[in-house]
Amino acid sequence: MPGTNNVRAHRKLARITQAELGSICGVSRQSIVSVEGGDYAPSVYLALRLARALDTTVETLFGDEGESSS
Repeated sequence: MPGTNNVRAHRKLARITQAELGSICGVSRQSIVSVEGGDYAPSVYLALRLARALDTTVETLFGDEGESSS
């Protein structure tokens, strides 16, 4: 389910463009725009690639801070 995420913030911290991140991850700039905007929930594979490219974890990019772990 699409929603809020931290991809844009981490990309900006890494000082890379949407096009550069897309190229690193093997997707289009428009795919990155859609993920950052919360319009598209990436596959597990793409989420892992994004996390690796941004030197963080999938949980940091897409996790719900208020979600219980039980």
